[in-house]
Amino acid sequence: MSVTLTERAAKHVSGFLSRRGKGVGVRLGVRTSGCSGMAYKLEYADAADAEDLVFESFGVQVLVDPKSLPYLDGTELDFVREGLNEGFKFNNPNVKDACGCGESFNV
Repeated sequence: MSVTLTERAAKHVSGFLSRRGKGVGVRLGVRTSGCSGMAYKLEYADAADAEDLVFESFGVQVLVDPKSLPYLDGTELDFVREGLNEGFKFNNPNVKDACGCGESFNV
């Protein structure tokens, strides 16, 4: 089981953490929400919690809680720029369906 970052996402996270002056990486998870059932949680992490599963990509830690891992296993987090917009994009092979607005999914 694993969750990874693309090199582009890792560079973005590293740059943000450097400017912020602290942090080890990103914490990913899922929560019940939206019209399709689940939504992603993403936040910068200052340290790993005792229960976190820790993966590393390009020198950046990806922290995942054990309850979220079955929904995120195999996910690659990318950082994309599309026109004037930029942000993180989840490439999750477990997603069976997503809502039209792109905010929630189900597996």
